[in-house]
Amino acid sequence: MSFTLPAIHDGIAALIPEREAIVSPKKRLLWRDFAGRSRRLSNLLAGAGLGCHRNRSELEGWESGQDHFGIYLYNGPEYLEAMAGAFRARVAPFNVNYRYVEDELLYLFKDAATRAIIYHAAFAPRLARILPNLPPLALLLQVEDGSGELLLPGALDYEQALASASDTNPHTEPHPDDLYIVYTGGTTGMPKGVLWRQEDIFFAALGGHIPGGVPLQSLDELLSRVPYGDTMRILPAPPFMHGAGHWTALMMLHQGGTVILPANVQKLDPDDIWQTIQREKVFSLSIVGDAFARPLIDQLRNKQYDLSCLKIIGSGGAILSKTLKQAFIELIPDVLVVDGYGSSETGAQGSSAMAAGSDAPTAFRLDEHTCLLDETMTQRLQPGDDAVGWVARSGHVPLGYLGDPDKTRRTYRVIDGIRYSVPGDRARLAADGSVILLGRDSVCINTGGEKVFAEEVEQALKKHPAVYDVLVTGTPSERWGSQVTAVVALRPGQPATEQELLERAASELARYKLPRAFVFVDTVLRTPTGKPDYRWAKETATRALTKSA
Repeated sequence: MSFTLPAIHDGIAALIPEREAIVSPKKRLLWRDFAGRSRRLSNLLAGAGLGCHRNRSELEGWESGQDHFGIYLYNGPEYLEAMAGAFRARVAPFNVNYRYVEDELLYLFKDAATRAIIYHAAFAPRLARILPNLPPLALLLQVEDGSGELLLPGALDYEQALASASDTNPHTEPHPDDLYIVYTGGTTGMPKGVLWRQEDIFFAALGGHIPGGVPLQSLDELLSRVPYGDTMRILPAPPFMHGAGHWTALMMLHQGGTVILPANVQKLDPDDIWQTIQREKVFSLSIVGDAFARPLIDQLRNKQYDLSCLKIIGSGGAILSKTLKQAFIELIPDVLVVDGYGSSETGAQGSSAMAAGSDAPTAFRLDEHTCLLDETMTQRLQPGDDAVGWVARSGHVPLGYLGDPDKTRRTYRVIDGIRYSVPGDRARLAADGSVILLGRDSVCINTGGEKVFAEEVEQALKKHPAVYDVLVTGTPSERWGSQVTAVVALRPGQPATEQELLERAASELARYKLPRAFVFVDTVLRTPTGKPDYRWAKETATRALTKSA
C-alpha cells in the first residue's frame, strides 16, 4: 500500500477528533482543528495557482516538478499546519533558518526557487529588504506574533486568510511521489535542499518504521495503534527549522500523540522547558546533543520539578557525551536516555540507549538498512573487519539535492544494484555489528598524513569536568600542514590548564590525535539547533593563533 501524509492526517483526525494534537501556551489545537486548518491552507495555496506541474517519472533525482513553500517561522502550531497544508496542495514545503541574515536568506530563497513564504511578523523587516531581489512570489502569509510589525505589501494575514478559505479538501490528489524538502544546516558549506519522496521520508523518519519495530504495511495498521497514543506527549525543544525538531513532532503525531510547545520558542529556556513538562505531563523530551543538555541539567541542579511523567529524553542531530547522559539519569532516575543517529540525507539510522544501572554505550546499533562501506565505496564491511568505513543507508532514501546533479551522484551511489545514501559520515564497525561513530569526513583533519576526526577528539575532551563545551578544528601548521586545535569554553569557576586537558584526552586517544593548540573562549558558538559551527571554530582559532604568534 502507498502512503501520503494527508491521508494519514485525515485518518487520525476522523478517529480521534477531540484529542489534542498541538498544545502551546496560546492555543490548544484538537486533531479536528489541525486537519481543518491544514485543509484551509491547502486551498489558499491551490487558489494562488500553486501545486504540482510535472510528474516524478519525468524528472531526474535533483529536479522538482512542484512549487516550493518556505516556512520562515519560530516553533508553533502554524509551522506544522504549514507543512500539512502544503502536502495537501501538492506543494513542497522547506525549512528556513530564522537566524540567517539577508544575504543567506537571499541565497536560500533563490536556490529553492521559492514561490510562497509563510513568516512570523517579526521577520517582516528582514524579508522586505530582500523581496525586491527575488522573482515574484505567488503568496505571502504573515503570522501575527505580537511584534507590532505591519503587513508587508501584498501579504495576507494568516488567520484572516484561513478564516476566509474553504475547509474542504482541494481538488488535488496527493501522491506518494510528492516532495518533502529539508535544507541541510550548512555548517561546513552552503545549505543544500535534500529532496525526498513523501512516502520515503515517512518510513525513514516520520513514523512509518519505528526503531526496533517492523515497517507499517497499511494505513489501517497505523490507525489501529492511534487509540493507544493518548499518553504520548512530546516536547520538541529544537527549532522545527531543524529536521530533528519537526521529525520528532510529526512522528509523535503519526502515532496519535500530542506535541507540546514551551512558552519561549526563540531560545532555549531551561526553566520554561521543565515547567512545561511538569504542567503538561510530558512523556518524552527531544533535544540536540550537549548544547541543549548542559543548560537543562544545570537548571535541574538549581531547582526541583515533578518530572515523574518524563520517561524518555531523546537526542538527535548531535551525540550526547557520556557524562551528561549519566547526569540526566542521576537527576531523573526513571528516564531512558536515547541517542538517535541520522542525517538530512538518510533519515533515522540507529540509536543507543542508557538507563539507570547501565553504562553509557560507546557504539550505536544500526537499523537493518544501514551499513558501512569500505574506503572505495565498492563493497560492504563485515563484523570483524578492522577498518574505518563510510556509513551508508539503503531502502527509503532521498532522490537527490535540488538543482545539483554532481553532488547527487557523489552522495547517492548504486553498488551491486542497490542504491545507497552516503552523506560522508565515518565509523568503525565493531565485532558485534555495532558501530563507533567518528564524525563527518568534511571536518576530518589531515595532520602529518594522519586523519583525525574532530568529533572523536571533542568527546574525549568533554570528559574533563571543567570543559563546558568544545569544538575541534584544523589550523595551519608549517610542520604538520594542519594541526589539531581545540576551541574550549570552560565552566565558570572551574579552571583547567592545557596540560590537564591533554592528560585527560590522552587516556583514550592516540598521541597524533591530541590537540597541539588550545584557544579558550567565553562561549562556543553553535547553530540555533545545537549543531557545531565549524566555520566559526576555524576562523576563531586561526585568528587567535595568528595574533599570538
